[in-house]
Amino acid sequence: MGQGVLRFGEFTTKAGRQSPYFFNAGLFYRGAALRTLGEFYARTIRYAGIDFDLLFGPAYKGIPLVSATAVALAAMGQDVSICYNRKEAKDHGEGGTLIGAPMGGRVLIVDDVISAGTSVRESVELIRAGGGTPVGVVTALDRMERGQGELSATQEVQRTLGLPSFSIATLDDLVCSLERREDLRQFLPGIVAYRERYGVSTHES
Repeated sequence: MGQGVLRFGEFTTKAGRQSPYFFNAGLFYRGAALRTLGEFYARTIRYAGIDFDLLFGPAYKGIPLVSATAVALAAMGQDVSICYNRKEAKDHGEGGTLIGAPMGGRVLIVDDVISAGTSVRESVELIRAGGGTPVGVVTALDRMERGQGELSATQEVQRTLGLPSFSIATLDDLVCSLERREDLRQFLPGIVAYRERYGVSTHES
């Protein structure tokens, strides 16, 4: 929270919901912070035991995240390749929308958050179109919100796309943290109310 990555107020999510908090991974812009974040991603991936050939970071925030994760994994003895996309197709130079290693094999998606699952579905389409097979998703924060139906976005990713999803932290972790932080406890009621309106327990079957 010291870098303002987690902010409180009124924010519109990609799903069009009015959220009382916003997690902005783009504010991990200093070297030390990116290194630490990459290590958390790498530990989460190794703990999950996912078998993959390639890391994919969706533009734009996923680009530094996937890079930091690959560097951290390399420091742990696991040298992996990365690929990421650009928003607009390039018609000169290397062309296309994908940059980095050739798309293919088993691909693990590295993103910032899961809210309604929109970004994950877009990434899956890009990966499959490029000839790869998505095998999972790892994020910094699982907002534990409903996706397109009554299931959480994480559950939808797991059930409709067949992809396991892992996160460094969840909304429940955030609530527990706010309960312990007297200086931030004022934001807790709004987040709890938001969770009651849009949230789904990720432990539901």
